[in-house]
Amino acid sequence: MLEYRPLNHLSVYLDRLIKGRLWLKVIIGLVLGAGLGLLLNPSTGLLSEESSLRLAEWFDLPGQIFMRLVQMIMIPLIFTSIISGIVSNSSENLKKFGLRLLLYFVFTTAVAITIGLIVTLILKPGEYIFKHGGFPNSSETIASSEPVNLLENIPTTISNLVPNNPLESILTGEMLGVVIFTIIIGVAITQLQAKTADPIIRFSEAVQKICMIVVSWAMRLVPFAVFGLMAALLSRTGAEVFLGLGYYILVVILGLMILMTFYLALVYLFTKRSPIAFLRSIKEPQLLAFSTASSAAVMPLSMKTADEKLGVSSNISDFVIPVGATINMDGTALFQCVTTLFMAQAYGIELTIMNLLLITFTVVAASIGTPAIPGGGVIILASVLSSAGIPIDGLIIIIGIDRILGMFRTAVNVTGDLTACLIFNKLYGTEFNKNAVDKKSKTE
Repeated sequence: MLEYRPLNHLSVYLDRLIKGRLWLKVIIGLVLGAGLGLLLNPSTGLLSEESSLRLAEWFDLPGQIFMRLVQMIMIPLIFTSIISGIVSNSSENLKKFGLRLLLYFVFTTAVAITIGLIVTLILKPGEYIFKHGGFPNSSETIASSEPVNLLENIPTTISNLVPNNPLESILTGEMLGVVIFTIIIGVAITQLQAKTADPIIRFSEAVQKICMIVVSWAMRLVPFAVFGLMAALLSRTGAEVFLGLGYYILVVILGLMILMTFYLALVYLFTKRSPIAFLRSIKEPQLLAFSTASSAAVMPLSMKTADEKLGVSSNISDFVIPVGATINMDGTALFQCVTTLFMAQAYGIELTIMNLLLITFTVVAASIGTPAIPGGGVIILASVLSSAGIPIDGLIIIIGIDRILGMFRTAVNVTGDLTACLIFNKLYGTEFNKNAVDKKSKTE
């Protein structure tokens, strides 16, 4: 039998952050950073515009270092976590489980996008920006932003799901290619004899532990990163634009709250568990996700919470959480949808029904490949805008406030992963545990 240690034992590296109330330090950093940013804004007359911009670059430094540290370890952490999850399950379980899990994730992503479409079309947050001059744009960007015919690209897109060069996918951060490559390798490992596979499993465990040590170091920077980012943002932004962005932020948060309500409804319908009790059980991974804006970094704590507080079989959580952290990005999909429509409204671009359908399909595909790191949603958003024929110049402003929205949508993403764990445990938990026992008794 292939033996492994579940990733949830690595949550010990996050315990200090939870006990130290990292989320509270982040909120304090947000408030203090906002106050300092408003004070340093050139409109107050205390500093010249040049001096304010120079200080903003230094304020951005802790955030840039944090993001790079998380990006550095994201792929090895997800790679080894998925392999551990696959090794813990039999191939029969994966055949039954894998396709249904993927269909479930696509369904919840479609619901998230629908919520984003409805909320943005009703509240129209971009019209305020448009009435005050709109976002900056260039004729070059508009000319190059021709809509893409999605139907013609479907066969190519499907064939490209299997990476012909895994190293290229790793180097370029193409997460969907990395996930598919990892799943193929993980299934292949299950076909090896235990003697041959054991060094690979031990190596994976060592890599996971190293990654979590680096994550624990990076997370100490989070309050300073948020403080600096808010100070830099408000020292650069004019009052009218900031009010428009504030309305946009509220629309995104409203959409995320509706999505959270949808998750709670699923939990009650499938498990009859109290939504309030469910939220109490998962508050620790939610707060840590809010603080760090990285669902990948919170994986060990999410697994521990699923196993110990939600009563989910470790055979299920070990597979659902790592896969969900990379392809189940419902909060990110909602954010990308709202932002795309917001940008179109800010530029005064009228979108047809076909445009909206194109945006929906593109966001589904883009959210699946979004990196589970801070800023990952904006990295992929440029391709969504291009496919809809919307100029991408305004992304410069969105990037400035993305950290704030990233905290909220990451907490929602983690909630979605834990919801999936509960639902699939209810549907398949008994069968998985029975197969695991049978497999162990045969090897013994």
